[in-house]
Amino acid sequence: MKQLLEFLGVVALAQGVAGLLTEFTDWDWGLVQRIDFLDGYGIYSSVALLVLAAALFAAAESRKSD
Repeated sequence: MKQLLEFLGVVALAQGVAGLLTEFTDWDWGLVQRIDFLDGYGIYSSVALLVLAAALFAAAESRKSD
């Protein structure tokens, strides 16, 4: 379970960083800008993904290692 939480944290971190890079540069990668209902909320959703990544890492750290 700890490895799954860490993996999901890495994915959320990567997508959050990709979303912020997309907002501040003209790069076109990541999932945040490809989801239609998030149009116009790219920065907010990317920051939310970064917060989610931190929470997932904290949850993984609190778990006992298998």
